[in-house]
Amino acid sequence: MFSSPAAQGHLEAFALSYLQPGSALSTDDDPSPDDHGLLATALDVPPATHWSRDRTRRLSRTPTTHSLTGSLKSKAEPVPIVAAAQFGSELTPTVSQAGVTDGLRSRQSTAPLLSSTSEQKQQRRIALLHLITICCAIFGEGWNDGSNGPLLPAFQRQYNLGYLIVSLYFVSNCVGFVIGGALNMYLDGKIGFGKCVVIGTVFQLIAYVIQAPGPPFPVMVFANFITGFGLSLLNAQANGFVSSLSENMETKLGILHASYGLGAFCSPFAATYFSGKTRWSFHYLVSAGLTIVNIVALILVFRFRRIGDLLDDSGQASPVDPSNINQTPRENTYSQVFGLRAVHILTVFAVIYIGVEVTLGGWIVTFIIHERGGGHSSGYISSGFFGGLTLGRVGLLWFNKLVGEHRVIVVYTAIAIVLEITIWFVPSIIGNALAVSAIGLVLGPMFPVMVSHASKVLPRWLMTVCIGWITGIVTSVNAAQDDLYDGYNAPCLVLRA
Repeated sequence: MFSSPAAQGHLEAFALSYLQPGSALSTDDDPSPDDHGLLATALDVPPATHWSRDRTRRLSRTPTTHSLTGSLKSKAEPVPIVAAAQFGSELTPTVSQAGVTDGLRSRQSTAPLLSSTSEQKQQRRIALLHLITICCAIFGEGWNDGSNGPLLPAFQRQYNLGYLIVSLYFVSNCVGFVIGGALNMYLDGKIGFGKCVVIGTVFQLIAYVIQAPGPPFPVMVFANFITGFGLSLLNAQANGFVSSLSENMETKLGILHASYGLGAFCSPFAATYFSGKTRWSFHYLVSAGLTIVNIVALILVFRFRRIGDLLDDSGQASPVDPSNINQTPRENTYSQVFGLRAVHILTVFAVIYIGVEVTLGGWIVTFIIHERGGGHSSGYISSGFFGGLTLGRVGLLWFNKLVGEHRVIVVYTAIAIVLEITIWFVPSIIGNALAVSAIGLVLGPMFPVMVSHASKVLPRWLMTVCIGWITGIVTSVNAAQDDLYDGYNAPCLVLRA
């Protein structure tokens, strides 16, 4: 277009300088479409595109470029070098003509790159903080569940009750889970993730405060109902939140459920200690202290916000489908959940899995004491089971990916069945303890694998409510199983699990 390469270079430098973010070379003049085309031709930019038309229009608003477009219209002499030099004195950041374009392009690309890198680091820090906080809350859930087995003999000693009456303690917990799972469908859409998890942990705290003085058994039963309600909300929201993450979701689910196993592994040490004391119920003061820490952390980190907002802060994909934004949870969520065939299939799987986990973790201590002649220290066997559960959920992630989600479930199930049989037939406390720990190891990865699969077959915006409903149904069925098992001796409990 121009006879002099210098003029062409300075014109390109002028255009690139304008196209940089923050350029202030525009005015309110609005040239004609012919000016747009002439400038686009001079800059070798296709004038047909909306972006190029917008850029060339704004570029041609300066008085200097008006004179340039006028010279192009009149087919006059090519732009003289002296005019180009005038541009260069104001616009070019480097002295040499060869470095004009590279210098401007370097300035244009470096600032966004640095900003993007800093933003990504900040998002990674936020995502890590979110994961740690929700894992600590699930640690508290595991702490609660791991305490039941070692405290069971203390319940029977304090209240002089048989297995059937004591099982009401677990039934009340399951009723709370069912109500919490059903109400979670409404609360998730009404108040969102941040408020639901805080409400769940507050209900935990209320229950522990009631149980700490060792009140009459009916009061303990009611308090465990409150615990079940709170844990149902927390469990559903935590699984829904982590399964909505777009980066390393399977690994983070394994870490989340390993946190549950870690809590269930640690709590029997404290529960076994308190179960031998007169004031055994003071164990719930420790549980209350952990819950207070979780409540404060959940409030400070999540600030009562919804999942979508939190995922945006951490750079994760939002789980909300735009086609469902205007749907009202009260009117549509229940029918959507119950209409999903995958929800019912996953519920059946979860009933079998969690039935085995809860029965082994809760009743193995009683089995060892009554059928193997174990003493007070038998409560530590429960820690072995949940320790294996924790190790399996983290240490076998690589094996899950190597074998595949479907085949690995079959492998783990076969191993667990063989180990269950050895517990029933081998009359050895040490052998039974090792077998229980090994069962925990192979059972551990199953639930994270199920939730990971659920995130692939269920709508993402329904993940939280579906998990809440599944866990509610599962706990109710397991409580009914406990009532049936109480009519048999302890070996039957383990075998039927």
